[in-house]
Amino acid sequence: MPHATHGEDVKAFVVPVPGTDLREDELIAWCRERVAAYKYPRSVEFRDSLPLTSTGKILKRELAAEAGGLR
Repeated sequence: MPHATHGEDVKAFVVPVPGTDLREDELIAWCRERVAAYKYPRSVEFRDSLPLTSTGKILKRELAAEAGGLR
């Protein structure tokens, strides 16, 4: 997703397992402990499903366009 000074910022699209209690702040904190500072997500969007190609790959460009980060 776009960022005012850095150009882009990391956003995670998450499909949680049904019945789990997952919050955005918990997920970001977990990532901050385990991932480099420039890689952890600054925001999280929970979804029911991700857009997929006919072969089952995630359509990253479509997610980027929805987030407003398509160049």
